[in-house]
Amino acid sequence: MVEYGNGVGTGTNVANGGAGGGGGTMDVGAAAGNFVHDAAHTISTLPPEGLVILVIAIFLGLVFLRKAF
Repeated sequence: MVEYGNGVGTGTNVANGGAGGGGGTMDVGAAAGNFVHDAAHTISTLPPEGLVILVIAIFLGLVFLRKAF
């Protein structure tokens, strides 16, 4: 509760003695792994029409980049 001054304590993990609670670590490797996992999950759950649209969008993007450079 930020109104009572507890927002900073739990946000920086100070209120819990440095264990558990809010905050979290800044692990770049885990964040990158989660990004790839989430993207793969999203693509794997797309319907066939969505996959076709995605492939066409990627192809048109590559054509656009080729013309731009």
